[in-house]
Amino acid sequence: MAAAGRQSRTAPSLPAPLSLTACFFVLLLPPIALTGEAAAAADDGLSIGVNYGQIANNLPSPSRVSWLLRSMRISKVKLYDADPNVLRAFLGTGVEFVVGIGNEAVPSVASSPAAAQSWVQQHVVPHLRAGARITCVTVGNEVFKGNDTALQSSVLPAMVSVHRALDALGLRGRVNVTTAHSLDIMGASFPPSAGEFSPAALHHLRPFLEFLSATRSPFLINCYPYFAYKDDPARVPLEYVLFQPNAAGVVDGRTGLRYDNMLYAQVDAVYAAIGRLGFTDVEVKVSETGWPSRGDPDEPGATPEYAGTYIRNLLQRIEMKQGTPLRPATPVDVYVFALFNENLKPGPASERNYGLFYPDGTPVYNVGLHGYLPPMLLSNAAPQVVIQFFRLVAIASVAFVLS
Repeated sequence: MAAAGRQSRTAPSLPAPLSLTACFFVLLLPPIALTGEAAAAADDGLSIGVNYGQIANNLPSPSRVSWLLRSMRISKVKLYDADPNVLRAFLGTGVEFVVGIGNEAVPSVASSPAAAQSWVQQHVVPHLRAGARITCVTVGNEVFKGNDTALQSSVLPAMVSVHRALDALGLRGRVNVTTAHSLDIMGASFPPSAGEFSPAALHHLRPFLEFLSATRSPFLINCYPYFAYKDDPARVPLEYVLFQPNAAGVVDGRTGLRYDNMLYAQVDAVYAAIGRLGFTDVEVKVSETGWPSRGDPDEPGATPEYAGTYIRNLLQRIEMKQGTPLRPATPVDVYVFALFNENLKPGPASERNYGLFYPDGTPVYNVGLHGYLPPMLLSNAAPQVVIQFFRLVAIASVAFVLS
């Protein structure tokens, strides 16, 4: 688009739906909006994914969020449901989605193959036919964290039912099925080589891992080094949890492997626990990690400075395609939590302040991701009008640079 802008300093006339208001936005847009869009067109996107939670009453529309994520070159998104408005807003973008079945629906899906098939037919098939990229379904979230034994007993049968429904529709190998776990499933995690699952979770996890191995699906884990620091800031080195280059780190006495950050140590502890059950072919992926930018008085370290440092250093590691000390050849697959601050989430203040962005598209802190949330008038515009708008953005930006 920049090359086309150099051919002429005379901008083409605006299409009628944009009117003078769009002209105003074109003139005000900084060159960085061009940078993000140009990079998105020329690059496959960042290796990191993002969790798109929506427990809020002030978030931008999915169509505007689609532009925001593409301007940041983020090409992997994890949802906690299968919101059709979100999936439709991303059609044609190439963004890869993980969609979810909520905990409340797991027992019914487990007890009824027809319910599983109905869910897949309603929430997956139409979007795939329309061109959406759905690669994974998560059945429940952190089901072993609480004491709901009925839910815990239902999650694997529900996963099997969903897998069979996908298989019957010819989607084997295209959409895998799993669930996301909290680190509460771990009975021991230090040193990493001593990692093992808690006795309460062990009963469920052995057959669960058999399913993952047979279907070549990933083991998803939600890892938050912030929690370790919050619980014991006097003994947990800040540099170690923030991926700081000067971190002394720890050495696993059993393996001799050195860990310079806690996240990778947590991942390897999960690998060790899986290995103890005899499985070596199940990949561990980080389905959530993040750092709050604000918290209550009893939540030390919840600041924009530390949150920005954690995410910025994590991004650098992921873009280096770095593996853990135990599996250096396997890049860590990570989804950051979360895209926006969510003002309706219950719990301590930190729960509402994990976002990379405020709902108006303003970054909470600077990590080098230059995103652009378009004005609301564009969210209802026809696709060709939006394309024309960004062509004008490119021309205006180049003209600004050359003037």
